[in-house]
Amino acid sequence: MNTIRLSREYPAVEVLHEDEDILAVNKPAGLLAVPDRFDKSKPNLMSLLQAARPDEWLANVHRLDFNTSGVFVIARNRDAFRHLARQFRDRETTKMYVAIVRGVPDRSPTTIELSIAPHPKRPGLACIDRKNGREARTVATVRERFGLFTLLEVRIETGRLHQVRVHLQAIGCPLVGDPDYGGAPLLLSQIKRKYKAKEDEEERPLLDHPALHAEQLAFLSPASHAPLAITAPWPKDLTVAVKYLRKFSVI
Repeated sequence: MNTIRLSREYPAVEVLHEDEDILAVNKPAGLLAVPDRFDKSKPNLMSLLQAARPDEWLANVHRLDFNTSGVFVIARNRDAFRHLARQFRDRETTKMYVAIVRGVPDRSPTTIELSIAPHPKRPGLACIDRKNGREARTVATVRERFGLFTLLEVRIETGRLHQVRVHLQAIGCPLVGDPDYGGAPLLLSQIKRKYKAKEDEEERPLLDHPALHAEQLAFLSPASHAPLAITAPWPKDLTVAVKYLRKFSVI
């Protein structure tokens, strides 16, 4: 596995693809993708990459939420940046996520077309706003069912703030580990029969952040104009959570 060393706190990031135009890495959860709007000193992946490769021209063409892991693409020159930015603007990319939710969609696939706007009372969050929101479209397909929980494949055709999280909450299937949008942590005691808690020890969740991973991003290569699909392996906590859901959940 090819990696880039970043810092003591964030030792390395996996390289998924690299050529003369593009650098694609597997962003970890719990790290900003780009500098914070209000506090530039907060650790973020772009600044760490620029520090690790000070002689390179690097610019992000999209974003991922703080707690979302997965494919993150960076342009390595201005021509590539313009080419990729146009594809994102014109909705010519394919963005596919995997998510663990509590609940099961009524249909599979299910298309969610609900406008999204910034939340009027909770800064930094978003909500459904049919009147004043911006159009947003998400398609969710069941990959696997685990009793009360479901593994979804989610494709987004727009890129609104917290779009997947807002849309899945709206259909009654909040992401596990996402309290901002109605999703409780995933606990082993929820799925394992005869679970025995350790005395004087609080149960640690299998997932304590939103169970959302940007699994694949597809677009046209800036150099060859050929289709290019970049896939990110799942993080360890998501892999373990699905392992236990498969083992213990009753369908």
